Amino acid sequence: MAGTSADLILQAPEPHKRRSMQAQRERDTGPELSLRRALHGRGLRYRVHRKVQPGLRREVDVVFVRARVAVFVDGCFWHCCPVHGSSPTRNAAWWRRKLDLNKERDEDTDRRLRESGWEVIRVWEHEVATEAADRIEDVVRRRAGRDG
Repeated sequence: MAGTSADLILQAPEPHKRRSMQAQRERDTGPELSLRRALHGRGLRYRVHRKVQPGLRREVDVVFVRARVAVFVDGCFWHCCPVHGSSPTRNAAWWRRKLDLNKERDEDTDRRLRESGWEVIRVWEHEVATEAADRIEDVVRRRAGRDG
């Protein structure tokens, strides 16, 4: 099937680059920890790295279960930030497809979660944690139907 992750394996980057990619943290990154500290400091309690929808093999970075708010902290490179995203020039076609698939997966995840009643918030790694926390707090408190 064209356009699947199996197509990418056929043209994967050289072994040293593959090892580098595998070494990237998937959770508890610096931006994610900063955001979680800011949220916790506001008295908000949450779950981390949870699957929130049966059949969806994707984890949410920060989950407010009662308010049904799912927060993703996206890296600028891997999720194609419009401000800081870049595309490697070496093996460019492979990378373009890889990054495009990431964007498509993000859009699919957002759509599926919204269809099942979740509010989805995406935070870029370059965002100031306290400003992102302000935005998230407003949504969580509104959806939870309380101010405390």
